[in-house]
Amino acid sequence: MLKDLFPKNHTRYSSLPLLGSVVEGFAESLMNQRYRPSSIRGRVRALKRIDLKLRHLGCKNPEMLTEELLQRCAPPPGRCHDDVEISTTVRLLKLYLELLPLEVPLSPINQKLSEFSDFLQNVRGLSASTIENHVSTARRFIEALRNQGRGLSHLSRLNQDDIESFVQHVGREVDRGRLQHIVAQLRSFLRFLSSRAEVPLGLDSQIDTPRMYRGEKLPRSLEWDMIRKLLDSIDRSTSMGKRDYAMMLLIATYGLRSSEVAGLKFDDIQWRTNRLRVFQPKTTSPLILPLVDEVGKAILDYLQSGRPAVPCRQVFVRHKIPIGNLERTGVTDAFQSCVRKSGLPIPFQGPHCLRHSYAVYLLRQGTSIKVIGDVLGHRSFESTCVYLRLGIEDLRAVPLSLPTPSNNTEAGHE
Repeated sequence: MLKDLFPKNHTRYSSLPLLGSVVEGFAESLMNQRYRPSSIRGRVRALKRIDLKLRHLGCKNPEMLTEELLQRCAPPPGRCHDDVEISTTVRLLKLYLELLPLEVPLSPINQKLSEFSDFLQNVRGLSASTIENHVSTARRFIEALRNQGRGLSHLSRLNQDDIESFVQHVGREVDRGRLQHIVAQLRSFLRFLSSRAEVPLGLDSQIDTPRMYRGEKLPRSLEWDMIRKLLDSIDRSTSMGKRDYAMMLLIATYGLRSSEVAGLKFDDIQWRTNRLRVFQPKTTSPLILPLVDEVGKAILDYLQSGRPAVPCRQVFVRHKIPIGNLERTGVTDAFQSCVRKSGLPIPFQGPHCLRHSYAVYLLRQGTSIKVIGDVLGHRSFESTCVYLRLGIEDLRAVPLSLPTPSNNTEAGHE
């Protein structure tokens, strides 16, 4: 690889005292991520300066290399091209070497949040995304206290005014639906603290919750014709278009979450038995689905003619540098790009509306709520019942017909 990049002086880099043994593999990893040869040359040249800086910092052999030492080689942010080149190379080198952060003692706040996170996972059994939201709200609450000159020591003297002040401040930034979630997460944190006798008892029951009515908002659903138009508008002549079409078709056909599409692996597609295995992060359980012909053809078209040859097991990958695993946010970005290019009047910002549309479609086909909930991976019956609000044809059969006014009644009104 180095000989191709630097035919005449490749030994200048392979003989670096500290990084010479990793230069070849580092360059190959960048090539696998579809970096241009000119960009790879720039990164390899930067290794020479990084190697020199590491030796000045007292690193005598590769075994002494740590993330802290490597990070100290990166200059502060600036507009100089060389500084940007060094900073970018340091970041890519850390990813290649998979250096772990140094073991440093947690701050008191981070220690408290870490204990709260362990409680939510081990005692309450919440999913990773739900735990992340709870911890985020807890951190925001503690930082609000600290901004008022009160640290963790104030928790033992926490009162209703402190909590109401925080809720009012947050309420000016979010809508009622989001505020209701934040209040629920704050209550959970207060119950955790009270179980450890770190806050007064009963504070969790003294928070005012914004009034939300069941059925106040309809699910984010599209008509099936609109979904079909969106799918047809995707340009499948490009590799990225093939990927986006297959992903959107998966969500529309099976009602998958973005994380489930991004996490789909080669082993999950059972071609011989025409089955699809989907791991559901929210319920931590697999879901076995029949592989529909149209979906199978779309995935196969992408794998044969669109997917870059990258060494990862995920079906869908990034097509922009650095090429690699696709995160769930990448699925959202793909949906927004498809909507923007289609010009269709779709008001929703995420692909979750396709999941809602699929549930409504099943409901209108007469599928039972239990089956819909199993397919969508819902834990509770109430989570699925939200789609009943769009069962318009079923609701029309419920009301009683109004009696027709008689002639005598009409005459009496005259």
